Amino acid sequence: MKTRMNRLASDTILSIFLIITMLLSGCAQQPVGVDYTKSENWAYLPLGETVTKNCDVFFVAPTVYLGSAESHSMDLRDEQTKAQFLGATNMEKGLYDGDANFFAPYYRQAALNAYTMDESQSDQYFDLAYEDVSKAFDQYMKDYNQGRPFILAGFSQGSEMLLRLLADKFADPALSDQLVAAYLIGWRVTPEDLSNYPFLKMAQNSGDTGVIISFNSEAEGIQTSLIVPDKTLGINPLNWRTDSTPATASENNGAVFTDYAGGIVKEVPNLTGAYLDPTRGTLRVTDVTAADFPPVLDIFQYGVYHLYDYQFFYRNLQQNVKERISNFLSSSVLVEPVI
Repeated sequence: MKTRMNRLASDTILSIFLIITMLLSGCAQQPVGVDYTKSENWAYLPLGETVTKNCDVFFVAPTVYLGSAESHSMDLRDEQTKAQFLGATNMEKGLYDGDANFFAPYYRQAALNAYTMDESQSDQYFDLAYEDVSKAFDQYMKDYNQGRPFILAGFSQGSEMLLRLLADKFADPALSDQLVAAYLIGWRVTPEDLSNYPFLKMAQNSGDTGVIISFNSEAEGIQTSLIVPDKTLGINPLNWRTDSTPATASENNGAVFTDYAGGIVKEVPNLTGAYLDPTRGTLRVTDVTAADFPPVLDIFQYGVYHLYDYQFFYRNLQQNVKERISNFLSSSVLVEPVI
């Protein structure tokens, strides 16, 4: 089956296709495009004196819009869903913003129900989401980045969009030379992706830069899932190994469970160990049970810990962001924040 990474089209063709599709499908009520010069279209847009750090994060939120029989794309005029979008962003924000200026656009993400469709039906909704993410990133680079190094970070659909962004734009050294790392948590990165886009590199240890960090958490015994149908590439966020060397729970600095305000509801040091499955490439989580951490959404089976990817390994990821930024800045010419 054709993957979304193989469906990159030119901006002109994509824009024409999206406009025609929306008109024919009765979705013309949505704005044709999103203006990312307007602060209202950003969940987070630091400007002026709030830009205090030498590195940025461009974050793309996960799926929060469930959709309906008539609607398969989030409407940015829907304030209730936008509040959920902001909440989902806040749940991960604290992991990144300690050492970086945090940028996060709203985008017309594909609804959760689009993931259950045939690709011939769902393409238009994921293409619309990517159109927004791509446009927001271009605006960020043009008006807000000011030459600083940056991290790309996402979760679930956000990571899917960022993988597409990397493939679409980062053959350009002008961009890739500014990339500290891309945290594509909760989405698959396949050997085919690296073959098709050889400038993409997976992380090999805790401190390399310009690389992709990705993993997908599962219980032992899971053989397929919506996120990883067969195989993915990844790294273990506890021991930063890419082989199957297991990490024990003692290496887990803290699972952190956050709320929609970004507050810590509960923190559990040494919650679980993990190892990379040598066949599937997924992250096998060893010391929790599926009953204790249910999937919540019925599109995931028990034992697929997708919703907990960040939470199980929060403190290790937080420390790793700090390490990679430090490594990048120590080997680069610093650009002072524009105040």
